Amino acid sequence: MLHKPAAARSNGDDGAPGFGVYIHWPFCAAKCPYCDFNSHVRHKPVDQARYVEAFRREMETMRGWTGPRAVTSVFIGGGTPSLMQPETVAALLETADRIWGLPAGIEITMEANPSSADAGRFAGYRSAGVNRLSLGVQALNDADLKFLGRLHNTKEALQAIAMARATFPRLSFDLIYARPGQALDAWETELREAVGYAADHLSLYQLTIEDGTPFKALFEAGRIAIPDQDRAADLYDLTNAVTADLGLPAYEISNHAAPGAESRHNLTYWRYGDYVGTGPGAHGRFSLPGGGKRVTITERHPETWASSVEQRGHGVIEEESLDSEAQGDEMLLMGLRLAEGIDVARYESLSGRAFDPARLAMLQAEKLVEPVANSRLRATPAGRLVLNALVAELAA
Repeated sequence: MLHKPAAARSNGDDGAPGFGVYIHWPFCAAKCPYCDFNSHVRHKPVDQARYVEAFRREMETMRGWTGPRAVTSVFIGGGTPSLMQPETVAALLETADRIWGLPAGIEITMEANPSSADAGRFAGYRSAGVNRLSLGVQALNDADLKFLGRLHNTKEALQAIAMARATFPRLSFDLIYARPGQALDAWETELREAVGYAADHLSLYQLTIEDGTPFKALFEAGRIAIPDQDRAADLYDLTNAVTADLGLPAYEISNHAAPGAESRHNLTYWRYGDYVGTGPGAHGRFSLPGGGKRVTITERHPETWASSVEQRGHGVIEEESLDSEAQGDEMLLMGLRLAEGIDVARYESLSGRAFDPARLAMLQAEKLVEPVANSRLRATPAGRLVLNALVAELAA
């Protein structure tokens, strides 16, 4: 376990893009019908020792690619990481610390599901170094939890929240809205209840129908009817209004936090920082010494990934080097999701081009973008609703 003195804050956000380490644990107890993440169900116990060794080897290889870096956050996602033994989590964090060095107080987030919540395990994860838990609650009523294919009920969700609040310095949990038949007043009631339980952060996602999921087949068969675009926009506006009123304003399109409690790791993505992704199906993006950015994507199938790491030292199956134009486009797409927007000078330096003044003036006149403190540019609430089109206009 990590025996380091606690820092005053476990966020440490200085506004810089940062360098994150993402660790993907791909196993779940069951596959949710809306989920298109790389998650897999195994009906026999997972050989956790084998995967610890595979993560160790892949992280060592990636350290050779990145060189020494000042790590600003670690995120253990999935899948369902709370299916891991605490000793497994401790081994993964000790490896990351040995390879890159994890400073005292660094934000270390782990995802968990209420159905696998256990006070003893939570205490073990905390002892291992985890100081921020992200719970996949998704709804606060039993009917919708059943519809979403979750293995927990509302009582179990609230018990998990209480355990997490008692164990970890920081807590976030997820909810999905724009569910079939969801009324505005019902969502407001549920949301206000959620804010009362959350420690400092909520991730609030609109239900989307993703390719390759059971919900996609049901939707195409006419057996699921999600809110239309206008109702979804109304639910989004209500979400922002209620969370702001209760002290957790949106700092990103789907994420809401008390000031200072934003997810440091996810800010690294949205600020277009660097990160390595280790584990089955993980993505990484990190700067190269001579310029450009390297993209890595690992094998999605867990056992195939582990075999690849054992044979080659890593499970990467796709790589790409991004030129300045591609980096600029990605920075726009990520950064305009944030309430803080993007640093215009950094965008111009990264992309090698400036915004077209006439196009920028047109978008400002249409109230889709706005300047911030003469150095930044952000999307307005209206602009964030049409973000892809907005990015295309700015990048043209």
